[in-house]
Amino acid sequence: MNMLGGLLFWLGLLPLGALAVLDTNLGNQTIERTISLRTHSIYAPYIDQDLQNRWWDFGADSYINTNKHVRLTRNRPSQMGWLWSRVPLTAQNWIVEVEFKIHGDSTHLYGDGMAMWFTTARAQPGPVFGSVDNFEGLGIFLDTYANTRHSYSFPRIVGMLGDGQTPYDQAGDGQKNSLGGCSANLRRTNVATKLRVSYVKDKLLSVKAQYRAWDDWVECFTIRDISLPNAPYLGFSAMTGDVSDNHDIISVTTYSAILSSPDKQRNKLEGTKAAAVASTFFWTVLKIAGVLAVIAGLFYVYKTFVLKQSVGSGFGDAFMGRGGGGGMSAFYSDAKRF
Repeated sequence: MNMLGGLLFWLGLLPLGALAVLDTNLGNQTIERTISLRTHSIYAPYIDQDLQNRWWDFGADSYINTNKHVRLTRNRPSQMGWLWSRVPLTAQNWIVEVEFKIHGDSTHLYGDGMAMWFTTARAQPGPVFGSVDNFEGLGIFLDTYANTRHSYSFPRIVGMLGDGQTPYDQAGDGQKNSLGGCSANLRRTNVATKLRVSYVKDKLLSVKAQYRAWDDWVECFTIRDISLPNAPYLGFSAMTGDVSDNHDIISVTTYSAILSSPDKQRNKLEGTKAAAVASTFFWTVLKIAGVLAVIAGLFYVYKTFVLKQSVGSGFGDAFMGRGGGGGMSAFYSDAKRF
């Protein structure tokens, strides 16, 4: 089942409910299907024979290892790098899943972190994890260095909805304008680290992370009744300061999510229930038929056994001489023919 689910996932044919990407309530609507968006997905080897990518740009200190990753920053101080889609994401409802890796030699001092962007502008270097401040759209920050004391631990995932005028709370690590957040051990893990962002237009934003075990998605935060800019650009950026880390993008997978209409979904549910009832009735009848067949078989075996016993008694009478010596002669005569 896992292999089949994985195959359907990569083909973009598995319904969203089966993927458990959005397991929150959408009222009468569900996700009917998902469609893979090649324009906003990227995998190894990342570039074509002309050393470019048709749908993505990368710049600043970032570089590509065609067998492994797009490295946004090396484990060196004062680095900055980015990876941005060339065309905007026009789907109204979408899911973006990114596999990344944040790692370095140090186990105590490292930073600063990386960001995932859904904004109206693209590829503008700046002080917010390598991208411009006062952005318009959604920023999700994977912050690995605390600039001040907090009641929660770092690394931490923090979301912010920018209006184009409000600056990022750099001193407070984004706490002032945070949509939501969670602490997550994203460095030096034993499993592939992933972030999954799902958006249903004007209804729901869900952010989940995988870092504890394979297919163990931890819900970081969910926001309802939220509106993101139409057709944002998808991007990633990272920055190092006095402390540093390697910030790698392994793959990006983007899907357009197709929602069912409320009426159609109710009809589907009714049809599903009717089919379930019919299936249950069929199996019940089949089981009863099977039991009756077993009983009939046992009765046949019993009847055959009794009949043989009766025939055996007749041979015994013949052997004992009932009806004269002709019986004995007949018995041996039959034996020879056999």
